[in-house]
Amino acid sequence: MSANEGTRAYDAVIVGGGHNGLVAAAYLARAGRSVLVLERLGHTGGAAVSTRPFTGVDARLSRYSYLVSLLPPKIVSDLGLDFRVRTRTISSYTPVERAGRPTGLLVGGGAERTRAAFARLTGGEREHAAWQRFYGMTGRVARRVFPTLTEPLPTRDELRRRIDDEAAWRALFEEPIGVAVEEHFADDLVRGVALTDALIGTFADAHDPSLVQNRCFLYHVIGGGTGAWDVPVGGMGALTDALAAAARAAGAVLATGHEAVRIDTGADGAEVAYRTADGEGVAAARHVLVGASPRELAALTGETPPEPAEGAQLKVNMLLTRLPRLRDPAVDPREAFSGTFHVAEGYDQLAAAHAQAAAGELPAVPPCEIYCHSLTDPTILGPELAGRGHQTLTLFGLHTPARLFAEDNDAARERLLASTLAQLDAHLAEPLADCLATDADGRPCIEAKTPLDLERDLRLPGGNIFHRPLSWPYVQEGTGRWGVETAHPRVLLCGAGAVRGGGVSGVPGHNAAMAVLEQQN
Repeated sequence: MSANEGTRAYDAVIVGGGHNGLVAAAYLARAGRSVLVLERLGHTGGAAVSTRPFTGVDARLSRYSYLVSLLPPKIVSDLGLDFRVRTRTISSYTPVERAGRPTGLLVGGGAERTRAAFARLTGGEREHAAWQRFYGMTGRVARRVFPTLTEPLPTRDELRRRIDDEAAWRALFEEPIGVAVEEHFADDLVRGVALTDALIGTFADAHDPSLVQNRCFLYHVIGGGTGAWDVPVGGMGALTDALAAAARAAGAVLATGHEAVRIDTGADGAEVAYRTADGEGVAAARHVLVGASPRELAALTGETPPEPAEGAQLKVNMLLTRLPRLRDPAVDPREAFSGTFHVAEGYDQLAAAHAQAAAGELPAVPPCEIYCHSLTDPTILGPELAGRGHQTLTLFGLHTPARLFAEDNDAARERLLASTLAQLDAHLAEPLADCLATDADGRPCIEAKTPLDLERDLRLPGGNIFHRPLSWPYVQEGTGRWGVETAHPRVLLCGAGAVRGGGVSGVPGHNAAMAVLEQQN
């Protein structure tokens, strides 16, 4: 597509070729609509891409987003995607030192093994029984809420009736999640493991009265109706490659290197002005779907943008020559790192890190969680690396809001990375640095991204991976039937900032497409 072709008309122009934009494009094109996707970068996929970040190294890593939970099988089936996920037999491992000796909590590997792990850590059965009750509750909620994500928004009362569990409704929707965590669990480490799902990408305290942490927790435990987080076979780019192929096969035009710069709306449609390296162009459409953030949408329509809700995470990608040995002799590193490996995520540690960051300082004991993709899916490694036993590590740090990097992003990144890896090293029998592979130039295979790096690379406002605070999955003031509507009737939001957005789900893309098809039928 050339920028000099003049104005062309489409049924739908989609701004942003991330996974949600591609989902919308595929649905609309398969329904016989003419679709143009405008993507600023030279490739589609947005934050759900796989790249080879290390020079001369054949390891294709999920560079930004990395696990799948919220993607409905319905979308995979409807679009005929060649995409699979693999489950992780170990859910999590959390190391800790108790009574002067290294130990930890391994969740997974079978019911009896999990029960024994709780008993080993806590010396009794109470915490394991509480764990079963707590996640039995979230599982019941997940089975009732997850199917609604691709339906028109229910009202609050409708969702409450559908859940049909007043204790669960109070714990998840009305009281700060810290109340439920403290009521269920007594052990600090167990409390922390439970709380982490409320803090991934969300800077909040367990008792934040806004309940932003509850909304984060809800989306982390309802995926697939089970709350399981699975490994995308081939890496996250396998999903967006499949989506792009489905959209193209259905007739959608995917124009990379095309940056939307303005949206002009009218009663009968809209026009999207864009620019490329070759010049400028305009595309007319009956509907415009915006996969970018609400802040970017406001800039495109000439409105006052909302204040960015800053991100609060550190993302680190690594390639190792081998997995490091653990100080805890009871756990095999291949099991510990195949699930979510929690570091410095005790309940009190999480509270202290939040308080320190809220006071304007990088946490002295930064919490993070880590997992090894290649243990579950070695296809992301070239045959030579896999044969030599190389492994990947993905690290996601918590409680590091964008404001902490504003003065000197590079220096703050290095300080935070060093202190984060030091916390991991405290639980290893050998330094992680001894296990890092090197690239073709002899540099360690490790890269770190702060919220400001994500804002620069992906235009995430303030580095927020959800584009803005997550929303409850029911009708609220200002939301429409599908949760994608905007103040402009012909413009819909199909990105993570839509109601029921966030995470790699495709849900906003599906719902925006359904809204368009309803209006045009």
